[in-house]
Amino acid sequence: MSDTPVACTRPRIAAGHRLQWEAAQDAYVLLYPEGMVRLNPSAAEILKRCDGEHSVAELVAELESAFGQSDLGADVDAFLAAALQRRWIDAS
Repeated sequence: MSDTPVACTRPRIAAGHRLQWEAAQDAYVLLYPEGMVRLNPSAAEILKRCDGEHSVAELVAELESAFGQSDLGADVDAFLAAALQRRWIDAS
């Protein structure tokens, strides 16, 4: 995993944001006061695990196990860094 600002944290969905399945969109969406973001399946799987309890390393291990993949750390870090920049998540 890279040394991004979220690499050693336990990310959570930011206050005022809500992740939910939207049947009309046939996708998970992230709702926030200014609008909504339709998430691709990978982004949704990552954000579903951003509960403030899982470390990034645990989140990556869970995703790798769930999808039979390895070396997802860099991709997850990149997404989390972008999500943090967009203020979709809080990292603590």
